[in-house]
Amino acid sequence: MGFFSNIGFEPYDRKYSDWELVKRISQYFRSHSRRLVLISIIIIIVAVALASVPVLVSSTINELKGEIASESIWFLGGAVLFIGVIYWGLNWARGRLVARIIGDIILTIQTDAFRASAAHDLSFYDEFSSGRIVSRITSDTREFGQVVTLITDLIGQLFTAIFVAIALAAVEPQLLVYLLAFIPVVFVFAFGFRSLTRKFTRRGMRAMGNVNAAIKETVSGIGVAKNFRQEETIFNEFDDANKTSFRVNMQRGALMSFIFPTLNALSGVGTATLLYIGGWEAANGVVTVGAWFLFLQSLDWFWFPILNLSAFWSQVQAGLSAAERAFSLIDAESKVIQISTNDVPRLKGDICFEKVCFRYSEQEQVLRDFDLHIQPGENVALVGHTGAGKSSIAKLTARFYEFQEGNLKIDGQDIRSFDLTQFRGQLGVVSQIPFLFSGTVAENIRYARPEASDEQILELANNIGEGEWLEILPQGLETEVGERGGRLSMGQRQLVSLLRVLVQEPAIFI
Repeated sequence: MGFFSNIGFEPYDRKYSDWELVKRISQYFRSHSRRLVLISIIIIIVAVALASVPVLVSSTINELKGEIASESIWFLGGAVLFIGVIYWGLNWARGRLVARIIGDIILTIQTDAFRASAAHDLSFYDEFSSGRIVSRITSDTREFGQVVTLITDLIGQLFTAIFVAIALAAVEPQLLVYLLAFIPVVFVFAFGFRSLTRKFTRRGMRAMGNVNAAIKETVSGIGVAKNFRQEETIFNEFDDANKTSFRVNMQRGALMSFIFPTLNALSGVGTATLLYIGGWEAANGVVTVGAWFLFLQSLDWFWFPILNLSAFWSQVQAGLSAAERAFSLIDAESKVIQISTNDVPRLKGDICFEKVCFRYSEQEQVLRDFDLHIQPGENVALVGHTGAGKSSIAKLTARFYEFQEGNLKIDGQDIRSFDLTQFRGQLGVVSQIPFLFSGTVAENIRYARPEASDEQILELANNIGEGEWLEILPQGLETEVGERGGRLSMGQRQLVSLLRVLVQEPAIFI
């Protein structure tokens, strides 16, 4: 058990109380208040309709005497048929409304989670696997939506149970007392599973996140793996993550499968006890036959939603765990923190490092008391061995990472005082390993400036003395770029990345 305790645990994970999660989730429902009101009305109407069936049957049984019996049966059959049609129609309408709300909420949560992920600095992705992040945005939010759908079904069943209980109280209050007496026992067992369910659900989701991470990283690096004939190695890594996920989720499944039989056994004991008590009173004339029938029906109509409430509590915990993981990603704090958001004028390019200390981790010191002053318009080449900090200086200038000590000023202003979006809009960065998106060469060049024309791109390419590169491409700017630029040579990919930056007209070029 201890082996699985920290599967996929991320330092930014948070533990929210049930109340905190419910309060946070309710914010996503506020924009759907009208639909929620309509769904509530439908649920109440359906619940009243369903609860009226045993009441009608009970009253009809008491009136089955002589000639009245035939008319009563016809009336009962027609009423039950009408209620069935109403139930089908309203339930269909409720299902459509619920599906629309859940779809919108999942869309909003996924959007919030993706926006938060995109806003994080590069150190976040250095530390945390992108595959696990993808799992939170997709799998966890989808599981949360499924649980919300179950909850809406459960609410309808609870309303039905309430109306049946009201009807039974009006007919024979003593029988209702018997019915309600056993409920606390069921809830004690149900709530006892709460902490275990949340714990095992967290582990299961983290293990699945590990599987997604292994798949994503394996597919991304498949070319390197094949070059070095490491297919067996990457398969074994995936297989280990997959088997761990299997074992963890088998434990979760075993717990979930144990809940329903336990609650059903409790309900069986309760039903047998109530049948004996109610049957004895009916046999002795304490209650009427109709009241006895209503009591029997109440056992089904009442116990089913109560048992579902108890059993679904574990599934609700699964949904809350899924929401908890998504909200942890949304709430994760960025290490790059701006002290202000001042507007950024056109930059001149004066860059000044003053006693800057920077490390990626406590064990990985890169810069210590580093000083550097680059004048506007000056070109600077940094030379040094691998790991000396050349790329780190560029990344600090682009504000991709947070330095720990010292000052970094741009045009005499603290870099932490700029509006980060405006500041980066004036930077041009060509990475050592260019990344090209699937699409055409032109689409990749226009990535930062969609309005750029083919003529502008060609003119820019000629100005840097590389216009002839287009001649070796089959369709020039319309050449398709495979995933990660697989159809272009390294030099062509590097040049596409360079043109992508230059077409922005950056103030500072890195």
